[in-house]
Amino acid sequence: MTQPKFKIKRGDMVVVVTGKDKGKRGTVKKVVLENAKIVVEGINVVTRNAKPDYRHPDGAFRKELQIDISNVSLIDPSTDKPAKIGYKLDDAGKKVRYFKKSGAVC
Repeated sequence: MTQPKFKIKRGDMVVVVTGKDKGKRGTVKKVVLENAKIVVEGINVVTRNAKPDYRHPDGAFRKELQIDISNVSLIDPSTDKPAKIGYKLDDAGKKVRYFKKSGAVC
């Protein structure tokens, strides 16, 4: 079985469009292809408690959980707004991502 392809990659700037963190922006840290989820820096942060040890001296630590890839939208840097993505061939014949509204290449 082949892995699905997503238009959002690690390092992209995204905005959350639904859920408890709606409207917040962050950078994609990890894309999990198996279940169509991503980890975004500073989004969906929870506090976990563990037995105190050398990594967590007080026992509590904060962690970013995964969110569904459909709940985020990529931000177009030229307009600074959420935008849809498409694919096209550039002059060299290489496949590139571009923003459909502005036409800028990602």
